[in-house]
Amino acid sequence: MYSKFAFIFFSSITFLFSNPWEKEKQQMIDTLIQYGIQDKNVLDAMSKVPRHEFVPKAYKSYSYEDTPLPIGFGQTISQPYIVAYMTEQLDVKKKDVVLEIGTGSGYQAAVLSLLAKEIYTIEIVPELCERSKKTLKQLGYNNVFVICGDGYKGYPDKAPFDRILLTAAPEKIPEILIQQLKDNGILVGPAGKIQELQYLYKIQKINHKIIEKKLIPVRFVPMVKPSK
Repeated sequence: MYSKFAFIFFSSITFLFSNPWEKEKQQMIDTLIQYGIQDKNVLDAMSKVPRHEFVPKAYKSYSYEDTPLPIGFGQTISQPYIVAYMTEQLDVKKKDVVLEIGTGSGYQAAVLSLLAKEIYTIEIVPELCERSKKTLKQLGYNNVFVICGDGYKGYPDKAPFDRILLTAAPEKIPEILIQQLKDNGILVGPAGKIQELQYLYKIQKINHKIIEKKLIPVRFVPMVKPSK
């Protein structure tokens, strides 16, 4: 009996040391559930993606707290609740090809990659683009394709898309992105001026008609326009 309990004890200690972030990650999932996230697939994806790998070293101890964190160049990694909420609203299916505007750290793309067939994600800041590309490759997210470029143009090479997600806020959702959305597709993204209250919008294209729904107030970094 003693040896059995000793084995369980040492196995638990080994698990904790080999998975030092598991406790924090589970607390994050518990918080998401308390805040109303219900989609099991979204929760599973959030539990599998190591957020600490996408957070700069100076902020790693805050990796699983429900807060946005700086990633450099005036950009942030969104708080876990917003990532989960937007992903839930996007209603991603395994067959879907998704366009993300604003790769940032690559964290949101990693979450989406576990739910969809392919993710094409565009980042306008060259340094962030290369960093996220490297991180995603090292972590084995092989169905994520990072493009360095202007998100205002979308990605016509692979359009139309089943789903489109914006992780930065333009003043208004660009019409070209709606045009790159498949019929029966969904676009989720923030919009509004940085000095004013922004809102998250859900846009559905149903039988070629556009249905727009205002969701919740949010605060996102502005969607960067290319320098002239």
